[in-house]
Amino acid sequence: MVPEVSRAQAFREMLRQKRLKVTSARLAVLEVLANSRHPLTHAEVQAVLKDQVIDPSTIFRNLHDLAEVGLVNRTELGDHVWRFELVQDNHAGSHPHFVCEDCGSVTCLPEAALELDAQRKVEGVGTISQVLLKGQCEDCADKAEPR
Repeated sequence: MVPEVSRAQAFREMLRQKRLKVTSARLAVLEVLANSRHPLTHAEVQAVLKDQVIDPSTIFRNLHDLAEVGLVNRTELGDHVWRFELVQDNHAGSHPHFVCEDCGSVTCLPEAALELDAQRKVEGVGTISQVLLKGQCEDCADKAEPR
C-alpha cells in the first residue's frame, strides 16, 4: 500500500498536471474516492466528509471538475444518479459495473469479466461507452435461499 504522504503528493501532482488548483477540498474528495472500492454518489462522498467543513456544493463542483479533466470517472447506472470513482491503473477508463436489483449495491467488474470482440462489427452499434450488468448480489442471493 502507498503511504498516505506520498499519495497526497501524487494527488497534488495530478491536480497540477491537469491545471487545477490544489485545495484541501479537492484533496479530501480524491482521498475519499481512492479509499472506496466502488463508485460513490455525491451524497456518499458528502457523508464521508461530514466532519470536515466543506460545503456540499463545493464537493459537487470538485467531483464535476475532476471528471471533466479525466481524474475521475463519472458513471450513471440507470437510476439518474451520477457515481464517481478515481481513475486508477486497475480502473483506467470505462469498465463494466454490476448493480444489485435488490439492495442497489454497485460492484466494479474487471474489464476481462466481459470480453467484447472489438474487431467484430454489430449492425446498428457504433461505439460501446458503458456496460452495466444487473442481477442479485451474493449477499441478497444468500438471503433469498431457503435454509
